[in-house]
Amino acid sequence: MNVRDKVWQLEAAVQQLPQCHIGIKHYFADGVYLREMSAPAGAVVTGKIHKYSQINVLSQGTMSVVFGDKAERVSAPFTISAPAGSKRAFFCHTDCVWSTILGTRETDPDKIEAEMTTNSETEYLEFLTKAIGRS
Repeated sequence: MNVRDKVWQLEAAVQQLPQCHIGIKHYFADGVYLREMSAPAGAVVTGKIHKYSQINVLSQGTMSVVFGDKAERVSAPFTISAPAGSKRAFFCHTDCVWSTILGTRETDPDKIEAEMTTNSETEYLEFLTKAIGRS
């Protein structure tokens, strides 16, 4: 079983557990959107599949995060550029603040989420098929 499949399994298992509060803040600048997540120590968080590359910043705390086919323990300050198709899983060793930075002129967070992410591998493959057809 590959790491991505393990992330999907983790996500399914975590959804069965009591949920903690994950704080979300939204920031906008001309053509830039930043989504800031605050998660408490002990939280396990999984994300959606990103259609486009993005910049991620851990500005507070220490977490273990899955990047592609490996997990890495990182501490703030930590910044990484993640490729399109990324789906991450985090374990927060301490209280953490993680930000995702995307290029968009949209200012409605729900529309940005729908435009920039997918909920499944099937949706992501459909997106790629359409994107290839447009090029």
